[in-house]
This record gives sequence, C-alpha cells and structure tokens, in this order.
Amino acid sequence: MSRTAMIRARTESYLKNAVERILHTLGLSASDAINLFYRQIELQKGLPFDVKIPNRATLRAVKDVQKKHRLTRARDAKDMFKKLGI
Repeated sequence: MSRTAMIRARTESYLKNAVERILHTLGLSASDAINLFYRQIELQKGLPFDVKIPNRATLRAVKDVQKKHRLTRARDAKDMFKKLGI
C-alpha cells in the first residue's frame, strides 16, 4: 500500500508556470516544494512566515520599488550601510 496521499489544488496558470520555472532552477518539483512547505508547517506548528496586511509605509515602499522611484543605489554592502547610517 502507498504511504503517500494526493493533494489537488487550483491556482492561476501564470502563477503555476512562473513558480515551476523557479522550482526547476532550484532542482525541485512542485511535489518537492509542497512537501517542504508541509514539513515547515508541521515543524513551526503554523505557517512558516507571517501573514499580515501591510501597513501604509510598506505598501508605499513596495509601490516605489515597482515603479523604481525613490530608490537609493549602493555599490556594495559597505556603501549600503554607510548610506543607511549603520
């Protein structure tokens, strides 16, 4: 008898294709990724990441990055830390 179970899920085709390209680059199948995700849920006793509604500052930062607006460029990590005042 098989010790595996079948999971069926629906998602947008563009998302499936994009994710599967990334997984392929990582050497993982969709089944491997789902098993990793499930294992992390089991280990963490919940989702392995925070699920939150972003605040205004975060939304503004995301939009700025998408529009390539108000970005600061750094040559390397040292330059980045200097610009951040760290």
